[in-house]
Amino acid sequence: MKDHLRELLTRAVLALQNEGTIAKDAPIDVQLERTRDKQHGDFACNIALTLAKRLRANPRRLAEQITAAVPASDQVERIEVAGPGFINFFLAGDAFRGVIPRILEAGDAFGHSTLGQGRSIQVEFVSANPTGPLHVGHGRGAAYGAAVADLLAAAGFRVHREYYINDAGRQMDILAASVWLRYLELCGERLPFPSNGYRGEYVHDIAKTLHGRHGDELHASAAVVMANLPPDLAADGSGDKEAHIDGLIARAKEILGGVRYRLVFDAGLHSILGDIRDDLQEFSVVYAEWFSERSLIESGEVDRVIERLRAGGHLFQQDGAWWFRSTDYGDEKDRVLVRENGQATYFAHDIAYHAGKFERGFERIIDIWGADHHGYVPRVKAALSALGYDASRLDVLLVQFAILYRGDTRVQMSTRSGQFVTLRELRAEVGNDAARFFYVLRKCEQHMDFDLDLAKSESSDNPVYYIQYAHARICSVLRQLAEMGLSEDTTLGLNGLHRLGEEHEQQLIGRLSQYPETIENAPLAHEPHQLAYYLRELANDFHTYYNAHQFLVEDAELRNARLTLIRAARQVLKNGLELLGVGAPDHM
Repeated sequence: MKDHLRELLTRAVLALQNEGTIAKDAPIDVQLERTRDKQHGDFACNIALTLAKRLRANPRRLAEQITAAVPASDQVERIEVAGPGFINFFLAGDAFRGVIPRILEAGDAFGHSTLGQGRSIQVEFVSANPTGPLHVGHGRGAAYGAAVADLLAAAGFRVHREYYINDAGRQMDILAASVWLRYLELCGERLPFPSNGYRGEYVHDIAKTLHGRHGDELHASAAVVMANLPPDLAADGSGDKEAHIDGLIARAKEILGGVRYRLVFDAGLHSILGDIRDDLQEFSVVYAEWFSERSLIESGEVDRVIERLRAGGHLFQQDGAWWFRSTDYGDEKDRVLVRENGQATYFAHDIAYHAGKFERGFERIIDIWGADHHGYVPRVKAALSALGYDASRLDVLLVQFAILYRGDTRVQMSTRSGQFVTLRELRAEVGNDAARFFYVLRKCEQHMDFDLDLAKSESSDNPVYYIQYAHARICSVLRQLAEMGLSEDTTLGLNGLHRLGEEHEQQLIGRLSQYPETIENAPLAHEPHQLAYYLRELANDFHTYYNAHQFLVEDAELRNARLTLIRAARQVLKNGLELLGVGAPDHM
């Protein structure tokens, strides 16, 4: 309907341009919004206000001229000019009914559009360090990122979903050292475990697998391993935990050598990464590519991008390190790219990764990061600008952490407390559907309180249950039809849509007509919660209709018209839930 009204207004303005009332170079930008108050019609447009400012004309007078030039349409009952120059459309009584046959004809594709015109977008999300299992914070990023990507695809964009594997750098070396120390314990050695090593039970499990495969091949005595290491952080505050763990990493590399150290390193990486892959796949989050950070180093891409910045005069040397002049591009301070020991920083790796995204030809790039990375955005954009890329093509969306509650009681996010912390444990408790839906109920930048008891409840207060129940209820009505020995006549139903004059029917039909707009607005704003709220309202409209009227009435035309309407509602519920990664059950 919005497209139809947009076309009518465009033709009206073109007609006024051709007769000289409006300058021919005036841009035609038709923006239509649904009105909140039906007294102002069904749709409102402010084109007269925007054109009047450019043309230095009276906006209300211009609105009257545009209104008079709008071609006649059997979908429009009347048009009124309101206030300073708003154009309000009052639609004919059956204007929205045409959405029903369109829904049934399009089926699973209803709501999809060509808005994106096939433009390529890369969406990178989750990208958690493979140093431990995914936790509930990662879960929110996964659900949000998947929904944003799927909505963009539904809006006609060509979407490339990517996970950046942080398989290089210090954190991975800390994991490798932690695994090796646990392995040495299995070899009979007794060693103090570093205060900032990885302590999870999964590290013990990886060490057991490593020992099972290689026996004592990687063994070294505790005395040799610990000799002359910087002291770890002690209870009295003495010692240096960072220097201690770095010393352990260096000792592991020295004792094991390149090949054997890589065995330990890869044992940790592959075990945890495999676990992450399984977790995400079971959460219905699928990627086109898992991109390795290590590949950037091994291919020389990191060195090449550093050299490009150096050749462009964007680096300077200080205290033996190479620094990027990121303050030249609005960052709060300059950043180290190469340390005094000659090692490139994680930031250098990230620059190479993002430069590669541009080189791969993506027209737009979306990074979905945790909210604690907000200070990292300016430096990445600064580096891209220095390399000559258009940094405005990169959007960074920051996702706040999710806080778990049982009713009014906050769940302590600690494995030591005996409460769950992993995404896998959350899914086991509330199910994939509730987790996926609850995670996208808020804007990504808003803090989120996740009520576990509510997510498991079978009540109208639980939005995902309420929506799924609407879908299941419709399926139940269609089963009852067969049980009564009746059959559905879709042709009779479509021909009888004029019988749907009840207030609840009009409300439901109007809501169905809003779905395509939602599937355009939500991805452009990167706000899957718009779709979640829409589905909640659609379910409410259906439940209200269900409670007020009988569907399986004796009047065959009315019965089939109502069945046609609720079948269309079922299709839209299913389509919307699937875009959010949520199932649409037939029974509940």
